[in-house]
Amino acid sequence: MHTHYILELRVRYQETDGQARVHHANYLTYFEQARVEMLRAAGFSYKELEAAGIMLVLAEAKLRYFLPAEFDDLLCICVTTVSAKGARIVHDYRVTRGEDLLCEGRTVVACVNRQGRVQRLPNWLHSDGAPAQGEPTTE
Repeated sequence: MHTHYILELRVRYQETDGQARVHHANYLTYFEQARVEMLRAAGFSYKELEAAGIMLVLAEAKLRYFLPAEFDDLLCICVTTVSAKGARIVHDYRVTRGEDLLCEGRTVVACVNRQGRVQRLPNWLHSDGAPAQGEPTTE
């Protein structure tokens, strides 16, 4: 499983507010895009996870804003997996435009089944876990 990933994206007009800046709520969307793409880069599809009954739902989010982003800015969203154990994955994020730090944050996602009950992460999603027999591999 990848523990670090960088997603580049360009700010779309509809992501800005009345002050022509990225609306603060969109950073959570950027974080999610980075998590999904990090999983894809590791050879997994979030859609396939859900089809298998593994749901990763947001349990906590913390963001700090430093500078605004505007329409057409090219942003780098860096996501790092801090830990993945039990039923939780912790990610840290840094959103930059060139050398400027715009936002940083942390999310905790919880693993639940289709009924919304907490379940342990599959071994291959653990920080230290090798794939168990019958679980997907990245090779």
